[in-house]
Amino acid sequence: MPLAALGLFLSWVQLSVGKSDKTEEIQTHSTSLEVPKTLRYVPEDCKDKIVSDEDVLETLLKIFKALFINDFTRQMNILALLPEVKSTYLELLHLQPSKSKITFSCYESENMFSPEELLFHTLGFSITRNQSSLVSAGTGVFVTRGFVPKGAVVAMYPGTVYQKYEPIFFQSIGNPFIFRCIDGVLIDGNDKGISKAVYRSCSRRDQLGPFHMSDVSWLTPVVQNPLAVGQYVNNCSPDKAANVCYQEFDVPECFPIELKQYLPNVTYSHDIQSPLRCVVLVALRDIKQGEELFSNYYTIVN
Repeated sequence: MPLAALGLFLSWVQLSVGKSDKTEEIQTHSTSLEVPKTLRYVPEDCKDKIVSDEDVLETLLKIFKALFINDFTRQMNILALLPEVKSTYLELLHLQPSKSKITFSCYESENMFSPEELLFHTLGFSITRNQSSLVSAGTGVFVTRGFVPKGAVVAMYPGTVYQKYEPIFFQSIGNPFIFRCIDGVLIDGNDKGISKAVYRSCSRRDQLGPFHMSDVSWLTPVVQNPLAVGQYVNNCSPDKAANVCYQEFDVPECFPIELKQYLPNVTYSHDIQSPLRCVVLVALRDIKQGEELFSNYYTIVN
């Protein structure tokens, strides 16, 4: 029973030097044994995803478009180069005000709503970082308004994306935010120190004139994309069952260029030909206002 290690929040050094006793123990268990509550069991790779990539894409486009329109007057440098796109957004603003009341009124008054407010009005809930309910767990993520239905994308895991052969040694030292995907791809979600500097550098490298290919605001106290707080979701415990799980998502080539400014991920190497890897957190059940989000840091794939 190999350990897929999706969501394995251990230092890259620990992952590289050797497996822990706990990992070896997991591998010797048979599938007939009960999986501990702090582990997530998936029968095979293809069944790891809770919702389809199409559903993930639809959600991201929905909230990103709302963010774009909410900040419409500041997007003119981009829209000047994309006249067809500009026409589409103007049509959305002026022909469907009843369906986009909050964003339409914002455009007319030039008063932006906060990202959290926009998330609530667009997806029906808002989330924020706060002191975790777990003792000595530090920061956690809570549903502050609304209701998160089962299967909804509730957060994103931000950070620099490394292929498994790329250097991440120094960034990984003392870093609890290294996320390892099933295929070995690593995402460094640390918003401090070397990790922060690397992300900012890669983001500036990829900028094309007025087009930002990634979001750097998750490195600051005020995030532009309100979903980009997934690195602060704590691991579940025997008393606090997981209510979200991690799901990998590769950004398709057709992703609108004007909306890439809200993607909280960037590749370490500029010449990577594969799609940008993102990781979203999906609700395993209905989550009510006031609840803290908990995930499984370990996923076992049979």
